[in-house]
Amino acid sequence: MSLLAQPRVLWRLLRGLPQTGSIADRLAAFYAPQADHYDSTRDGLLHGRPVLADLLDLAHGMRIVELGAGTGATLDLLGPRVDHLGHVTLVDLCAPLLAVARKRAARHPNVTVVEADATTWQPPAPVDAVIFSYALTMIPDWFRAIDNALAMLVPGGLIGVTDFHVSRRDPPTGLVRHSTAMRHFWPLWFGHDGVRPNPDHLPYLMDRFDAGVVMERTGSIPGLPGLRAPYYVFTGRKRR
Repeated sequence: MSLLAQPRVLWRLLRGLPQTGSIADRLAAFYAPQADHYDSTRDGLLHGRPVLADLLDLAHGMRIVELGAGTGATLDLLGPRVDHLGHVTLVDLCAPLLAVARKRAARHPNVTVVEADATTWQPPAPVDAVIFSYALTMIPDWFRAIDNALAMLVPGGLIGVTDFHVSRRDPPTGLVRHSTAMRHFWPLWFGHDGVRPNPDHLPYLMDRFDAGVVMERTGSIPGLPGLRAPYYVFTGRKRR
């Protein structure tokens, strides 16, 4: 479904993320008009989601947490693997998106949905894997969210992250260096909707975890031929 086919969704996007109120209130105001159509309008934009889902090495019985889970779309991408996991917890601060996630979770008795802050919520026991799928750019204290994920993982536990991306001016060895125009354009483009690509995401993840897969790619934007947004996919392990 096109964004242009949903006037309320388009209007909310044009207005952008509200600038006043708590982060939970701002997210609710922004996403409430578009929650039911969120996934269908983002399928052609969030290119890293299926890539990350395919890369995740999820063994039978593992306990999984997705922080900033939104509508729970990762459940569909994981497919039958979900029902072989020990437990999956979807955590988000946005009530309208979680209402959609609860409908998805109802099909899986081993999935729980929690309305909570990704920077502070902790499971009752350590977990085997944590996922962030286009969430860190929406979390102002994203570094706290990463540290929170690290704290809840068992030693050797898996983290999987994908999100929009801009590089540092002088990135670490082995990472892509984006042009000056890209490094300035994409934060401005996405920032209107409260999405803030940050050049420190990948370096911080690589510092805090033993890196497995590190990908830097670009993906098309529906309705805007020729324009491609940069994104990354990262998997890593908590050091033992």
